Amino acid sequence: MANHLTPTELARESGLERRDVIAKCIEMGVPIFNGRIDKTLFLCSLRECPDVQLPEPQAASA
Repeated sequence: MANHLTPTELARESGLERRDVIAKCIEMGVPIFNGRIDKTLFLCSLRECPDVQLPEPQAASA
């Protein structure tokens, strides 16, 4: 499983809009390197941010 995702991929996984992912990266100081974002760093930083409510993760369908 990839750990460095594009803003679009990360938006899909986190339930946010692409624009919101980029804005949150800038706000929280999460680097975007070569168009990719570290998924673990982004999600950990997002959980610590008091003004963000993460949607419930969707169950994977087989």
